[in-house]
Amino acid sequence: MKKLSYAVLVGATMLLSAFTTIKSIDWQITDGYSIKFKGTKAEGIFKTMTGNISFNENDLSASKFSVAVEVSSINTGNGMKNRHAKSDKWFDATKYPTITFISSKISKSTEGYLVEGTLEMHGVKKQIAIPFTFISNLFKGNFSVNRMDFGVGTMDGMSKKVSNEIALEIAVPVTKK
Repeated sequence: MKKLSYAVLVGATMLLSAFTTIKSIDWQITDGYSIKFKGTKAEGIFKTMTGNISFNENDLSASKFSVAVEVSSINTGNGMKNRHAKSDKWFDATKYPTITFISSKISKSTEGYLVEGTLEMHGVKKQIAIPFTFISNLFKGNFSVNRMDFGVGTMDGMSKKVSNEIALEIAVPVTKK
């Protein structure tokens, strides 16, 4: 009798776990991604991004993002502005070579999804929330950051002409790993 009840218990556990376990899907970032930024007197792109993305629309609790943007890949369309942006007066690409984002929670929203997590830039970590959509293997999001919250630039000289709020537009195409 013990053997039969043990076998039934094991079988029931396996059957129930088959219905409750949903695996996250790992995605590979593909070419064609874009990271655009825009503010008063400052606009451009970052050319280099790497990361790990696990995302399943049916199991957001198992989903997570961990991405890094190479600061020295900044391109404003102006060589002098690029050098200035990489200098210790702005991003200090030598001391802080990457901007990272690591998610802590992903949830459904009326417009798509919301990812919450830690953005680290210029040695400063801040909790932020980024709204995004995921359609046809493309993640898209728009959000703003206050550069002064991260100590990027100053309010002296020409730097004070750059807006504090910088809008970001991100599009990341992916394929399943």
